[in-house]
Amino acid sequence: MIEDKYKPRVIDSLLSRKLRGKGAVLIEGAKWCGKTSTAEQQAKSIIYMSDPKYRDQYHLFVDTNPEMILDGDTPRLIDEWQQTPKLWDQIRFEVDHRKGMGHFILTGSAVPVRRDEILHTGTGRFAWLTMRPMSLWESGDSNGKVSLRELFDTPEHIAAACDTDLRKIAFLTCRGGWPQAALMSGDEEIALDQAIDYYDAVVNADIRRVDDVNRDPERVKRLMRSYARFQGSQSSFSEICKDIEANDKNAMDENTIRSYLNALRQIFVVEDMHAWNPNLRSKTAIRFADTRYFVDPSIATAALGLGPQDLMNDLETFGLLFETLCVRDLRVFSQVLDGEVYHYRDKTGLECDAVVHLRNGSYGLIEIKLGGDRLIEEGSKTLRALAAKIDTTKMKNPAFLMILTAVGKFAYRREDGVYVVPIGCLKD
Repeated sequence: MIEDKYKPRVIDSLLSRKLRGKGAVLIEGAKWCGKTSTAEQQAKSIIYMSDPKYRDQYHLFVDTNPEMILDGDTPRLIDEWQQTPKLWDQIRFEVDHRKGMGHFILTGSAVPVRRDEILHTGTGRFAWLTMRPMSLWESGDSNGKVSLRELFDTPEHIAAACDTDLRKIAFLTCRGGWPQAALMSGDEEIALDQAIDYYDAVVNADIRRVDDVNRDPERVKRLMRSYARFQGSQSSFSEICKDIEANDKNAMDENTIRSYLNALRQIFVVEDMHAWNPNLRSKTAIRFADTRYFVDPSIATAALGLGPQDLMNDLETFGLLFETLCVRDLRVFSQVLDGEVYHYRDKTGLECDAVVHLRNGSYGLIEIKLGGDRLIEEGSKTLRALAAKIDTTKMKNPAFLMILTAVGKFAYRREDGVYVVPIGCLKD
C-alpha cells in the first residue's frame, strides 16, 4: 500500500459505484498510470499476480487450487490478472455462486494475448473501467474553479481566475500525468525523466511482451515519432508510411504499421478518438476516420525528444501536443459523467476538436487553443458554425460551446454565449 502518496482520482467514485452494481470490476490502462494504487484504496484483500517471489506458485494455483487466489476479504484485488487469463472464467463462476456484489477488482496493463483461454465474456458479471494518466485537476495543477459537469447546466455566467502561464503548460505537457512524475514536480529535471523512462520501456520491452512478437526497437521509435507528429489528425496508414520514409529514410509498410499500432493499443499507449455523427440540417458528408492520439502528451514529447523550451520555441507543435493534453483531461472527466469524447469533421472542412457526448443525449462542443484573442475568435466562429448545422428537431441543442485554452487570466462567458476556460481551471 502507498496510501501516504496516494492522490485521489476522479475514477474513485466510479469504481465505488460499479462495485455496488457488479460482482467484479476490471480496471485497464497504461502501465504506471495508478491502477493498482487506486484499486488498493477500496480493496479489503490483495494478491499481486506479478510478484516474482510467488508468481510461479500463483500460476500453478490457477489450475489446481483457484481458491488460493480467489479467497479473501472482499472486494479482493487481483493485480495484473491478465498474466493468467484462465482466472477470468474462474472469477465469473465465483461471482455467479456468491451472494451480493463487489467481490473482485481486477487490474491489467495489457489486453490478454491468450484470449482463447477465456470461454465466457463476463456479461452481467463484470464492469469495465479504463484508467488514464492523471488530469491536471488530479495532479494539483488545476484550481478546479470550473466544473465540466456544471457546464452541462449552461450557467448564465462563469467567473474564475487562473495564474498558470504558458511555460508551466509546456512543462506539464512534457511531464505528463504519470503519478510518480507529479509527485516529483518540485524537481523538474527528475519529473521530466519519468516520461522518457516510460517511453524507453515501451520501445525496448513492453511492446514485445504484449504478444511475444520480437519487434525492432528502432522501428518502434520511428513509428512513435511519426505518430507524435500526427497528433490530432486523421492521418491514414499510407500517410504515416510516407512520413516515416521522409524523415528517417527507412520505410515501413502499412501492414507493419498496423501490427505495431495494434500492439501499442493493447498496452494502452495509443487511444485514438472516434468521429461524432450528429443529425445535421443539410446532407453534409461527415468524415469518419479516427483521430490519432497517444494516451498522454508526454509520450509524444518523449518520442520527439522535446522539452518545455522546445515547445515554447515551436508554438505550432506545442498547439498540437496541448490538444493531446486537453483530450486526456476531457476523457478523464467525461468518464465519470457517463460520457465519451469524439471529434467532428465534415467534407466542407468544418472541424471541432472535441465533442463531449453524455449517455442522456446532452453534449458540449469544444475547441482547443493555446490562447490569444485571434485564436479565441476563430474558435468561437467554428463552434457557432457547427451548432447552426445541427438539426435540433432530432437532437438536443448543445449544452455549451467552450474554447479550452492553455493560458488566460480568467474563465468567462462571452457575449455570444461561448465559454472561454483555461485548462488550469477545469475539473470534472
